[in-house]
Amino acid sequence: MMVAAALMWSIGGVVSRQLESASGFELTFWRSGFNALALVILLCALRGASSLMRSLRQGGRLLWLSGVCWCVMFTAFMLALTMTSVANVLVTMALGPLLTALLSRAVLGHRLPSRTWAAIALAGLGIAWMYGNELSAGDGRQLLGIVVALGVPIAAAVNWTLLQHLRGQNLQGQNQESADMLPAVLVGAVLSAALTLPFSLPLQASAPDLGWLALLGVVQLAIPCLMAVAAARVLSGPECSLLSLLEVLFGVAWAWLWAHEAPSGAVLGGGLLVLLALAGNEWLALRDGARAGRSSGPANSANQGDHGAQGEHGAAR
Repeated sequence: MMVAAALMWSIGGVVSRQLESASGFELTFWRSGFNALALVILLCALRGASSLMRSLRQGGRLLWLSGVCWCVMFTAFMLALTMTSVANVLVTMALGPLLTALLSRAVLGHRLPSRTWAAIALAGLGIAWMYGNELSAGDGRQLLGIVVALGVPIAAAVNWTLLQHLRGQNLQGQNQESADMLPAVLVGAVLSAALTLPFSLPLQASAPDLGWLALLGVVQLAIPCLMAVAAARVLSGPECSLLSLLEVLFGVAWAWLWAHEAPSGAVLGGGLLVLLALAGNEWLALRDGARAGRSSGPANSANQGDHGAQGEHGAAR
């Protein structure tokens, strides 16, 4: 599910190139607006309108904190792209797994296996290799764009850590209501659209632009963000953040296939490192989980049940 979410996220750059007149804050406004509209429809279909409203009213501070994180990610990414190069933004976003791992360690006290630290380091090295030769921060606007882009991995780290905390509470049978964080994505979309609207006027998007921006709001944001929140109920925060780096690789592939931009040797070599890091981490996690299951034995599994087994698997990860 996280791989599919990363694939959908990755279409943002190549789709944005099809726009005719919309630019700057207007891009974020329309994308977040269509995102919010799609989320209302999807969440009402999944939960019902009354259940959605009840979740928004009773979600508490954690749901709204997660919503603010989504707002920062939705907004900072598009704004950074208007100030600096895509390469600079992607290199900055590569800090996400490391920040998530450090925050999980500091706030939740979770010890990460050495394989996860190694995968984070290898993936970060691969991203840096892919775009290091294009990194340009020589003027003030470039630096400002990188500072704005930092909001994406910082907000993502806070959000993944928060979702991991709620997942732990859910596995222990505590605070079941707060574990439903899907409406937080809607909160983030509404906040992002509201914040960027005053800076978007007068709106200049053409009819074809609105079609492309609707595609971004629904397919590139609404659906994959809901999938990512659902995946976070099973995967750890660092693993979610690590898998989200696939967005960079898929983005390169889209540009290659759709925009006919052949990747350089550095992009291919760095992409291979990222894939090795992701595949190695997941393979080792599956192997460790299988070993833990064999060592627990049938009797122990019967006593604990599926709920306990999931808790052990989450702790191992």
